[in-house]
Amino acid sequence: MKQKTILVTGCSSGIGYDVIHHLRDHGWCVFAACKQQVDCDRLAGEGFETVQLDYTDTSSIAAALDEVLKATGGTLGAVFNNGAHAIPGAVEDLPTDALRAIFEANVFGWHELTRRVIPVMRAQGYGRILNHSSVLGMVVMPWRAAYNSTKFAVEGLTDTLRIELRDTPIHVVTLNTGPVTSKIRVNSIPHFERWVDWEASPRVEQYRAKLLKRLYEDRGPDKFELPPSAVSAKVLQALTAKNPRPRYFITTPTWMMGVARRILSTRQLDWLLAKGA
Repeated sequence: MKQKTILVTGCSSGIGYDVIHHLRDHGWCVFAACKQQVDCDRLAGEGFETVQLDYTDTSSIAAALDEVLKATGGTLGAVFNNGAHAIPGAVEDLPTDALRAIFEANVFGWHELTRRVIPVMRAQGYGRILNHSSVLGMVVMPWRAAYNSTKFAVEGLTDTLRIELRDTPIHVVTLNTGPVTSKIRVNSIPHFERWVDWEASPRVEQYRAKLLKRLYEDRGPDKFELPPSAVSAKVLQALTAKNPRPRYFITTPTWMMGVARRILSTRQLDWLLAKGA
């Protein structure tokens, strides 16, 4: 990288929060983006350059990037699209407007920011675009249709962009995480309560027996759960490698599912994934 500047989204907690600290500790000039101004103010108190960025608001995306470019003199070495949320619930219980809302935040906003960054990177002759996908961008899990579908969309956009930018000095990288310590479960509760009328669902007993306990009870770390620092290390690797890999797997379940989807039939994979419901 010719200039160690990066814009990271979703920095209020979890993976984004750890990434910005890790990169700053390794000499990067980090611009930390959060949806809420109160979180920007908190990170500013920790010495970070911050911008308020709401992926569902085009004007917010444009203003945030303009602020970053003004501070850097018009250049930006990298962007890490990381901010996202989930809406738990069965497919048949998800209003279409719920899918529209989550796609705005998890896909369309990423696309908007990425499109605005590409001309900057093309003009300066270097750049890296890192998109945070998931094991759920490769395989699905029940009750997670909204999140699954956005990550599958991110996979398609990122893979296509990587091929299209092969003739440029811009590297495009996908990070596939599995269970990593974060607030995504807690943060999904308001979205679930807003959109899903589970008590009117024909699956009401399944909600009571499975989803509600998983959603509302803190059951401690997952068996294979890794700390956010595992992601931070891969982000730094993707940013500093002379020729970064197009994809980085993080956590054991990600590796396992990567193998499973190649060697199992669809019926066999369905059986395996349903076991985790």
